[in-house]
Amino acid sequence: MLHRAEDHVTEDSVTDRITRLATLALFKQSVTKPIRPDDDLRSSGLSSLGLVSLMLSVEAEFGLKIPERDMTPTNFRSIARIAELVQALAGRAPARV
Repeated sequence: MLHRAEDHVTEDSVTDRITRLATLALFKQSVTKPIRPDDDLRSSGLSSLGLVSLMLSVEAEFGLKIPERDMTPTNFRSIARIAELVQALAGRAPARV
């Protein structure tokens, strides 16, 4: 079942769901090593195309649209940073620049 951004979600569940999406994106690129929330996704083996795919997966998973201004390498550097972005877009935390 997909959860929408306006649904009540905990920080852990957001991080867990993004970890699953990132792991799948890496797996599609034949990268099978485990990743932690603060690991750099590019350094872990995720290509630019993989990052775009991950961004689209995050939008679908959380039922939100990531504004163009938030589609930055910094916001998609790590699972933890993506989780912060999702929570900010869901109105749960102020957006970081």
